[in-house]
Amino acid sequence: MDPNDKHWRTWTLRLLALLAADLPDQQAWLGERRLTVQTAVEEVEFAGSIAEGLTDRAVFTPGHLHTLQAIARRTGALDATARTARWADSLAADPAWNDVRTLARDFLHTLPDDRPRPLPRPVRPNPGDC
Repeated sequence: MDPNDKHWRTWTLRLLALLAADLPDQQAWLGERRLTVQTAVEEVEFAGSIAEGLTDRAVFTPGHLHTLQAIARRTGALDATARTARWADSLAADPAWNDVRTLARDFLHTLPDDRPRPLPRPVRPNPGDC
């Protein structure tokens, strides 16, 4: 596998691990960051773009791409008001995240190397996130 493909595959799987995690784990990972739902929507859209290229190069299957597109449709359907909310708060309040969680788990369970995927390592928030 091309090193760039490996990097973007790993990035995508880390995002999906976060989206697939149980609610308390998601909220703990997000912590006090003030990331908005809009940030999550943009990350999912970016993952979808990456997955298209990775699917073309047989890193992901068309089924994986379809699942990522379904996640993007679900998050993309969130209204403008919901997008300004803090992501950690929205996870419990908006049932759309339950659908996203299920779809992300489906994606991860269909990988050929089906192994547990831990949450991404926490990163220090940017000063603008607080």
